Formats: sequence, structure tokens, C-alpha cells
Amino acid sequence: MNLILDLLLSAGVLLLLAYIMPQVTVKSFWTALWVAILVGILNVLIGYILTFILNLVTFFLLEFLVKLIVSAIVIKIADKLVRNFEIKGFWPALVIALALSLVSTFVNRSDEEDRAEYSALPITTPTQVS
Repeated sequence: MNLILDLLLSAGVLLLLAYIMPQVTVKSFWTALWVAILVGILNVLIGYILTFILNLVTFFLLEFLVKLIVSAIVIKIADKLVRNFEIKGFWPALVIALALSLVSTFVNRSDEEDRAEYSALPITTPTQVS
């Protein structure tokens, strides 16, 4: 359920940023949803490899910054693969990567709070009648 919510929110953020930033063009909500799905797939396929390689170079000191730059690179790759999605420049891709990261963090935090709330409930077992 959180995956669907995360994808829908990411598509909404892409549309909002396309409305705000003149360097970003998204034709429709379906294009934004497709880009969100593609960015997720590309992050799994090549994002983790790039993150690992760049973190080896920085000795894991700048992990957040490396993830942000890798996400921007993945978004630029998605820009090249999707016809109705265009980003002019690297800085707008970096802003989109930051916004998508914040939305994803928000969705994952709310999920963790829900799980913690349910795990804090006491477990009662039925008593045996002799």
C-alpha cells in the first residue's frame, strides 16, 4: 500500500515541480506516474551500484549527498527515456531528487510510526481453564 502511495505522491510532486519550474516539462499525470515508476526501477537497477561506487570514493562520509546526486543522475536518465518528460539542466534534476527524497522519507516515517504503534500493543493470551 505504501508503494502505491509513494508512487502517487512522487507523480504529484513531479507535476507540482513542473508547474513551478520552467526547466521541467511533464505532459500529463500518467507521464509523471510513469516517470515515478521508471525512477524507482532505475534506482534499484543502477542507483545502488552507483551509490556504492561513489561511497567507496568518499569513504561513506557524504552518503546523503551521494544518494542525492545518484538520484539526480537517475532522473536525468529517465528524462532521456521518456518522451513527454524533459528536464533542462542538472540543477532542476537535483531539486526534483531532493523533493522526491523528502516525500519518500515522509511516507516511510509514517509507515514506521504505524508499525511501532501496533507493536507497542500488549499481547494477551487466553487463560487456560482447569
